[in-house]
Amino acid sequence: MDWLHQNKDGCASFLLHIQPGAKRTEIVGLHGDALKIRLAAPPVDGKANTALIAFFAAQLGVPRSAVSLETGAASRRKRISVQGASEASLAALQARVEAGEH
Repeated sequence: MDWLHQNKDGCASFLLHIQPGAKRTEIVGLHGDALKIRLAAPPVDGKANTALIAFFAAQLGVPRSAVSLETGAASRRKRISVQGASEASLAALQARVEAGEH
């Protein structure tokens, strides 16, 4: 998958396409080579980035401090990294995206 890369050091990297200001925060599916995420937070004063970090932490069962924004702070196209996500939680997320169950 282009949107998910797992490193041997236990870090997962996600390529994302973000749609801020949506009615609710959710995974939509794929947008080209990126995972598309709708965020209820507006793209003002870093609120969307904060919401994105909280959303991924909750989805993968890790603390917010384990999720970091690597690139794209002011862009719709972002790359985040997640430390310590279990293989099971990553596989479950992959399966949901592939099956269209967001």
